[in-house]
Amino acid sequence: MADAIIMEQVRKTFGEKVAVEGLDLTVKEGGLYGFIGPNGAGKTTSIRMIMSIIFPDSGRLSVLGKPSAIESKDRIGYLPEERGVYKKMKVGAFIEYVAKLKGVHGGPQLKRAVADWLERVGLEGELNKKCEELSKGMQQKVQFIACVLPEPDLLILDEPFSGLDPVNMRLMRDLFLEQHAQGRTLIFSTHVMFQAEQLCRHIVMIDRGRKVLDSPMHEIRGPHMASGIAFVPAHGTDGDGARVRAESVPGVAGVRTTEHGYEADLEDGADPGDVLGAIASAVPVQKIELRTPSLEDIFVDIVTRGDEQRSEDELRAELAGAARGGAL
Repeated sequence: MADAIIMEQVRKTFGEKVAVEGLDLTVKEGGLYGFIGPNGAGKTTSIRMIMSIIFPDSGRLSVLGKPSAIESKDRIGYLPEERGVYKKMKVGAFIEYVAKLKGVHGGPQLKRAVADWLERVGLEGELNKKCEELSKGMQQKVQFIACVLPEPDLLILDEPFSGLDPVNMRLMRDLFLEQHAQGRTLIFSTHVMFQAEQLCRHIVMIDRGRKVLDSPMHEIRGPHMASGIAFVPAHGTDGDGARVRAESVPGVAGVRTTEHGYEADLEDGADPGDVLGAIASAVPVQKIELRTPSLEDIFVDIVTRGDEQRSEDELRAELAGAARGGAL
């Protein structure tokens, strides 16, 4: 399998600020990669360098076998974080214009393709409206159509769910997966980690301009498979007594109260299955299950182990702030 993107020791600064430092990355053709990290991590800067919107200070970069995206531009579809449509153009005319810039021939076949795509995303009645008359979410879907209609080999989607309601998030997620199933390479950047968790096959975690993880999802899950055991005591069971009994189980490092019940943390080396069975025997429960860590949990674990100056609470607050604002 060939490499769609190669980055070797790429560095980018803005004045005294180091945005990306020593980034090594290989994206395989046909892969579905997620770039995740908090605000200021360097995700969008990395994507802009891949797209040749900006250029690295040092290091080597190739895209689809060429030294820069400029030489491969007709084979790349790009949905940037900053949405951009020509507001005075009609929706159909805008999509056709972008498609022609990418080498798609005009005429009846292109018009049919535009109409078909608009119907697929629920915008069949918007063909002759000006782009400025559409909502932000509608404009985003129009820009997505312009991105995928030329059938590019590489799709780069920067914060593609921003501004969408849950129904349209699901629609767009299904369309992304469809593009991947057709053999296209997808890079998906987000600060909302559960979106990457649902969508991506390979995760690249970036923090403060440096890559902290670069692995297939199944390999990430392996060493972080079970971080604890969540349980809800049976009705009528004394909660404090249930917690004390669970704490006495061998292999339990401690028990915390959660929104829905309790969670037992595991001691290093403890067998999760054995501990789960022992808690179920010691405590009357209505529900008990292994807790699988989220990507956010894994990210926090990796970063805090490598940075003694940042506590877990501080990093989670940073990620929460990213979810409320925009990623950089």
